[in-house]
Amino acid sequence: MTNPETRRDTAETRSGRVYLHPVPVRIWHWVNALGFVLLILTGIQIRYADLFNVLSFEVATELHNWIGFLVTANWFLWFFYYIASDKITNYHPDLDAYSFLKRFFAQAEYYGYGIFVGSKRPHDVQPYDKFNPMQKLTYQFMMMITVPITFFTGLMMWNAEYFSGLISFVGGIRVVNTVHVIMFIMFTFFIFLHAYMGMLGPKWSSHYKEMFTGWEEPHE
Repeated sequence: MTNPETRRDTAETRSGRVYLHPVPVRIWHWVNALGFVLLILTGIQIRYADLFNVLSFEVATELHNWIGFLVTANWFLWFFYYIASDKITNYHPDLDAYSFLKRFFAQAEYYGYGIFVGSKRPHDVQPYDKFNPMQKLTYQFMMMITVPITFFTGLMMWNAEYFSGLISFVGGIRVVNTVHVIMFIMFTFFIFLHAYMGMLGPKWSSHYKEMFTGWEEPHE
């Protein structure tokens, strides 16, 4: 009798390809990507209303708020999907600090040098371990720290009267706004870096394609 684990692994690996991204993850990814791009653009319009006039301040603010609520709901869908799914292993922290740092710096060396000379990538991507150490640390930080801080500071500014006590406790609306802007800068940097890293597959379009099909193409 075939072991269930073996059947599962076989179903998710076919002809050298690996099925990394189930449909819910792909939908979440593209909703999130579009949402954050729109949040950045409307945020720039709000912040620099005297320099840009693509949208009125009122329209930009309204769009920013509603898109923020959509992305927040999308984050909760992501969170509960992974909590309820066996794919949560992709986000498990590595408690062996020595092993993690060794693999982290091996990955950094690959990105900084090895990838340009055709070296084999050090991390073997699998459905239940798809992130290399640098990716895992980055995604853990972005999804579990940066995103919640962004949402919560945005929520406080959306209804400053309701959250007035909390706003005063953290130092005032200028502090909340400054933290929100710092998160904006981090997300802008992350999106550009993420788009660049997406081009580092077997072909420049490989990783983009897999976010539509779910299948990662084999790396030679």
